[in-house]
Amino acid sequence: MFEQITDSNERGQVGIGTLIVFIAMVLVAAIAAGVLINTAGSLQSQASDTGSETQQTVANQIEVVHAVAENDTAGGTFEQLNLTVKKSAGADVIDLTSVTVQYTDNEGSLTLAHNSTVDSAPYFNTTAATTESDKNSLTDTSDRVVIGINLGLGDNPSVLEPGDSATIEIVDQSGAKFTYGVTMPQTVSSDQTVVKV
Repeated sequence: MFEQITDSNERGQVGIGTLIVFIAMVLVAAIAAGVLINTAGSLQSQASDTGSETQQTVANQIEVVHAVAENDTAGGTFEQLNLTVKKSAGADVIDLTSVTVQYTDNEGSLTLAHNSTVDSAPYFNTTAATTESDKNSLTDTSDRVVIGINLGLGDNPSVLEPGDSATIEIVDQSGAKFTYGVTMPQTVSSDQTVVKV
């Protein structure tokens, strides 16, 4: 049934062949393990970065607490839109100079950058609503900053009239988006220069 190996030289050759196959298997296993460990480390790093970015996108929210449309002359159209904003609870510091504002109404859409980052219109301004606030950043939930949008600027100026509506999307430096709907009242008194929207 089993062949008896009587020559000791033949027995040694079989042992060396087995040893070579064993070493080859160990090398292949080591290389495969190295590739798996490397891939796992890369995936872990990518997952950590993605989780961190997702958390910032969800947590870093800008909230509009008050919005008004203003007009320099009573009875005319409203070209200035002022949004009082704050950062949501749990958000990191929000740099308002890195924020972009997308204004969309039935006439079209405007993409606005902070006035310190552009040389020409359209843009938006920021002013501190309280003495403790910095006009260029939101560092605390008690900070209030007014984002002023002049709708009369740009190649296609847009104005707000009674009954008009628009959508404003604020995107911060982490990519977090906040959408706010603006709706003008159906009737506005001829002597009103400020209207809550």
